[in-house]
Amino acid sequence: MSWYLHVLKNYAVFKGRARRKEYWYFFLCNLVVALCLAVIDKVLQTPGSADGAGILGSIYSFVVMIPTIAVGVRRLHDTGRVGWWMFIVMIPIVGALVLLYFFVKDSDPESNEYGPNPKQVEDAQFSG
Repeated sequence: MSWYLHVLKNYAVFKGRARRKEYWYFFLCNLVVALCLAVIDKVLQTPGSADGAGILGSIYSFVVMIPTIAVGVRRLHDTGRVGWWMFIVMIPIVGALVLLYFFVKDSDPESNEYGPNPKQVEDAQFSG
């Protein structure tokens, strides 16, 4: 849960790097919240819930849109890529698969133009 809150606190930070752990825990928490809201939308029969886009889920999606893009850009930075690679998702199927590959890829082991390796920074904080 702390990774989720960390991303929300840095909701519009497009600089720096994000570890796989940060990205995927945020993704997992988003998925759980979205599923819970979908169930609530269905039970309450909110407008649009019959089409799978209930009002609560839609509001939540809108609220987390910028943090989701920001953590995605930071994740791309962690693999040494510019954030503009996010637009590859606009290519049907292939774009999403390429972006998924970038998101599961391990961090650049050393510092890159976007900052130091977050794994090394985190390890230094806990060891000192």
